[in-house]
Amino acid sequence: MEGSSVSVLEGIPEHLSPGQALWSPDDRGVVFVGWWHEPFRLGLSACSNRRSGIFHLDLASGHCELLSAEHAAACSPRLSPDGRRLLYLEGCLGGPHRQCLRLRMLTWLTKQTVTVLDVVQEPTEAFAGLYGEALPLRCWAADSRRAVLSTPQRSRTDLLLVDTEATTVTNLTAGSPEGCWELLTLQWDLLVATCSAPHRPPNLVVSVLPPAGRELPLCWVPVENTPTLPGVTWKTLTVWPPCSRQSPTAHGAQAFEALLLSPPDSTAPHPLVVCPHGGPHAVFDARWRPSMAALCRLGFAVLLVNYRGSLGFGQASISSLLSCVGEQDVEDTQLAVEQVLRSEPLDPHRLALLAGSHGAFIALHLLTREPDRYHACALRSPVSNLLALLGTSDIPDWRYASLGLPYSFERVPRVEEVATMLLRSPIAQAAQVRTPVLLCVGARDRRVSPTQALELYRVLRARGVPARLLWYPDGGHALAGVETEVNVFVNCARWLLRHLGQPRWGVTGQHSS
Repeated sequence: MEGSSVSVLEGIPEHLSPGQALWSPDDRGVVFVGWWHEPFRLGLSACSNRRSGIFHLDLASGHCELLSAEHAAACSPRLSPDGRRLLYLEGCLGGPHRQCLRLRMLTWLTKQTVTVLDVVQEPTEAFAGLYGEALPLRCWAADSRRAVLSTPQRSRTDLLLVDTEATTVTNLTAGSPEGCWELLTLQWDLLVATCSAPHRPPNLVVSVLPPAGRELPLCWVPVENTPTLPGVTWKTLTVWPPCSRQSPTAHGAQAFEALLLSPPDSTAPHPLVVCPHGGPHAVFDARWRPSMAALCRLGFAVLLVNYRGSLGFGQASISSLLSCVGEQDVEDTQLAVEQVLRSEPLDPHRLALLAGSHGAFIALHLLTREPDRYHACALRSPVSNLLALLGTSDIPDWRYASLGLPYSFERVPRVEEVATMLLRSPIAQAAQVRTPVLLCVGARDRRVSPTQALELYRVLRARGVPARLLWYPDGGHALAGVETEVNVFVNCARWLLRHLGQPRWGVTGQHSS
C-alpha cells in the first residue's frame, strides 16, 4: 500500500486455482482455498463438491502446506479474533453438486483438526444441518469460542450459534415470523443481520450477543421497519409422499415442504402458479422474492415446492433424488399441487407453471404427463435434454450423478446410459405437450446450453403448440441484471395473464390490468 506496488505470490502449486485468501495469524503467510483444476475445470458456481483444500503459504520460505483433508471439498476459512482457531466448511467429492456440509475447526499452533458439526442425515427439530455456500466473513464472537452463521433449515433460513468447544448448536431465530435471516457481520459481539418474509422486504436489524449460555431469547432492534405487502399472506405446507405413510423408515420416505403465497381473499378462488425450484439441490426458503410478491399483487396464488432433494432437509433427502430425477421430483411437485388444491381456495381450472433450469425440467415433465391440467407455462434456461448437456454444460458430472452413476474425467458415455438420459428427458415426450410455453434463454449460458430451448421451441411450433422464445444475447444461466430480470418478469407475467385469464380483482379492489 505504501509503495503502490502489486506482486503475484510465488509458491502456489500450478495445479491449483487459489481464492478466498486471508492473512495467517502471524502475518507471515497467507491462508487460501485451492481448487484442483486438472485435467480441466468444472463449473464451480453452486457446486460445493469440487476437490479443494485449505492451504497455508509461508511468504518467507515459499512453502505451501495443505491444512485440510487430501480428498475433500473445503472452503470458506474464517480465523478467530485471537488467531488460534480456523473454521471452514467441508463436503464430500462428487455426487450432488450441493449437499450437507461439515463445520471443521483447525487449531493453528498444533494444526490439529476436529469436526465441530457433522453431516446430518435426518434432520431434527433442533438442527437440520449446514447448507450455506460460505460462512459470513465475520462470524466469530469476541470470545473466539462461539460463531454465528446462517443456513437453510427446511423452508427457513435461520441464524445458528455454534459453540466450537461444546460442539453444540443453538437456533437464534427459530419460530420468528420472518422466514429468512442472514448475518451481515459480527464485530465486538454486535450482530448485524437482515430478516425478511415472502410478504415483507428485508429489514436491517442489530443485536448484542449475550455471554455464553444466555443467548436466548435474543433481543433484536430494527434499524428500519419495512412494512408488509398489504393483503398478501403465506404459510408452510408439509407434504408426505405415499411411501412414507406405509413405512416411515423406507428410503426416500422423507416429508418435504412447500410455501404458499396467497393474495387477498377478495380474489378467491385464486388461479395458482406452481414453481418447482432449480438446482435441483437448492431450496425455496421463506424470503422476500419481488417477482413472487408481484404475482400475488396481480391476483395469483404462488406455490413454491421444495421437493425431496432440496437443501435444508438432511443429506438423506438430498441423496434420495439421485437416480430418480424426472420421477421423484416430478411426482413430489404434483403431489404438492394436489394437496394444496384440496385444502385452499384455489381454482383447479386455472393452473400455471413458472420455473427455471431443473425446475423447468420438472415443469416440462408435468406438461407431458398432465397435458390438460396446466394452461400456461413460462420457463427460464430450461433443461429439456439431459443427453445433450454432456457436451455443452460446465457440469457434465451431474448428468451421471443424477442417474446414480460415478463420474470420472475420462469417462465416455455408454449406450445404455445414453438411452436412460434420453428417456428421462422431457424432449422425448414433447409430442404430448399442448400447453402454451414461453421460453427465456441467455445466449451465454454455460450451465444449460440455450440450444436446449431452441430444440424444444422448434418441436412445439412444428406441432402447433403456442410457443414463444425470448433470446437475451448477454444473458447467462441466471438471466441476472436489472434490465434482464425486469424484462423476463414482465413477459412471464403477461404470458400467464394471457393464457390463464385476468384474476377477477386486484388487491386494491380495482379491476386488474
